[in-house]
Amino acid sequence: MAEVDLKELRDLVRLGGRPDLRGLDLSGMDLSGVAWLAGADLRGANLSGSLMVRVDLSGADLQDADLEGALLRGARLCGADLRRANFEGAELAGADLTGARAEGARFGGAHLAVRHPPEGGFLSPEG
Repeated sequence: MAEVDLKELRDLVRLGGRPDLRGLDLSGMDLSGVAWLAGADLRGANLSGSLMVRVDLSGADLQDADLEGALLRGARLCGADLRRANFEGAELAGADLTGARAEGARFGGAHLAVRHPPEGGFLSPEG
């Protein structure tokens, strides 16, 4: 997994089109309030322990991403693909998951007081 800092991340996104951030190590990064990740391809990315308060990840592809212990309070995940993502121990209070797909996602120990659950709801705390 390649590590990047916030400046490098912004530069990658400015290239235009759908941000391709597959497999990047963004663990522990403060992405709070960021809107330019909407629609991003974050498949397999490491976002564990990241601060993402009120981040807009609408339409993002987070398949197989690691968001363990991430702080996603008030995040917008509308229409996001969360299949097989790891949300164990994540904070999702007030998050909007309207239209999100979450089959196979793991939510063990996560705080799930979301505004709108994903399609099909949460099957179990473990996914």
